[in-house]
Amino acid sequence: MAVVITEVNGSIGTITLDRPKVNALSSELIEEIIAALTMMKEQNLRVVILRAKKGVKVFSAGHEISELPTNGRDPLTYNDPLRHLVRTVQLHPCPVIAMIEGTVWGGACELVMSCDLIVAADDSTLAITPAKLGVPYNLSGILNMMKVADMPVIKEMLFTARPISARRLMESGVFNHVVPREHLEGFTHELAMQIVETSPLVLRILKEELRVLASAHPITPEAYERIQSLRREVYDSEDYQEGIHAFIEKRRPEFHGR
Repeated sequence: MAVVITEVNGSIGTITLDRPKVNALSSELIEEIIAALTMMKEQNLRVVILRAKKGVKVFSAGHEISELPTNGRDPLTYNDPLRHLVRTVQLHPCPVIAMIEGTVWGGACELVMSCDLIVAADDSTLAITPAKLGVPYNLSGILNMMKVADMPVIKEMLFTARPISARRLMESGVFNHVVPREHLEGFTHELAMQIVETSPLVLRILKEELRVLASAHPITPEAYERIQSLRREVYDSEDYQEGIHAFIEKRRPEFHGR
């Protein structure tokens, strides 16, 4: 059964997450989102809207935890499905609008932040939760979020793993617009229509220029290797196993720093 609903209305494509319960980013869901984006790229659409079904309490719960390895292997490598999805969104030739209703958790926050514009319902929240799971986020993921959010906000989200309100996220520049739930669809469609009226060739160039310039953060090989070494220590730790097992068993993890 499909876990994504696709719709094309004129030059606007809509991708709706429809995985049962909480739209956890399983490899199946990610593959279908990528396939939908590929199809919309081939149709030369002008705008893509990424959303969940109307009325949901959870936009996405983030990584499908049951798919994370427990053998000490780093799950957040270059070929991880979420990394592939984020790159696909970033490289998509037309603007992608994230339309947020409900809560967004974990890796789904990075997916949302990888979109070009974010329109959110006023009661929505974002929570970046790897610290609760004992999972050290990878460098490219952290950098992707730093491109969007102010450093104080990113630090608080990463360190506390607690939800941040839509209003505060708009004030810090993460969200473009925050509107009442009942106006969310109409407002997002109006924004998409404004984009459709502009030059698609110029938009394609502007999006690529912005992507390249936003990624112009040099890092030395030594610094990269040091961070990777620290991350490997976490994946070999007891805390990593405890975080995964606690999530599956629906209990609070007991971390001991070893």
